[in-house]
Amino acid sequence: MTFWPRLFDRVMEVIAALLLVALLVTVSLGIVTRAVGEPLIWTDEVSRFLMLWVAVVGWILASRRRAHIRIRFFHDMLPARGWRSAEALMQLAMVVFGGLTVWYSIHLVQANYDLEATTVPLSMGLLYAPMVLAGIVTMLQGLAEFVGNLMNWRTSPYEPVAATLQEPAE
Repeated sequence: MTFWPRLFDRVMEVIAALLLVALLVTVSLGIVTRAVGEPLIWTDEVSRFLMLWVAVVGWILASRRRAHIRIRFFHDMLPARGWRSAEALMQLAMVVFGGLTVWYSIHLVQANYDLEATTVPLSMGLLYAPMVLAGIVTMLQGLAEFVGNLMNWRTSPYEPVAATLQEPAE
C-alpha cells in the first residue's frame, strides 16, 4: 500500500476515535444532567449527528479494509474464471452504489443546507455530509478492487491446497 492510502486510513481511524469519544461524552453528559434534574436539551440532537458520523466513518474503514460481511458460500463453489467474473460484477455494483450514494447525498446536503437544527446552531445538511465522502470512498474502493481483479484474471483466487499426509491405516 502506498503512502496516501495509508495516511487516509490512519486519519479515518483517528477521526473515528475522536467521534466515538465525543459521542460517549455527549451521551454521558445527557444522562448525568437528566439524573440531576437539569437536562441539557442539545445532547440528544448532537448525539444523533455524532452517531451518524461514527457509522459513516465505520463504513469507510470497513470498505477500505474489505471487512464488510460477505457470504461467499456459493461464490466459492465457482471455478476460478466464474469466481473472477462474479467478483467483477460485485465490484462494479460497488462502484455504482458508491456513485448513487454520492449523487443522492449531495442532493440531501443541498436540500437541507438552509435548515437549522432545533437545539444547536448547525445546518441539517451536516447530517448528510459524511455520506458524500462514504460514497466517494466506496466508489474508489470498488474501482481499485475491480482493476486488481482484472490484473489477476489469469491467477486462481483460491489458496493452493497442500497435500496432506495421512497416517497409514493399521
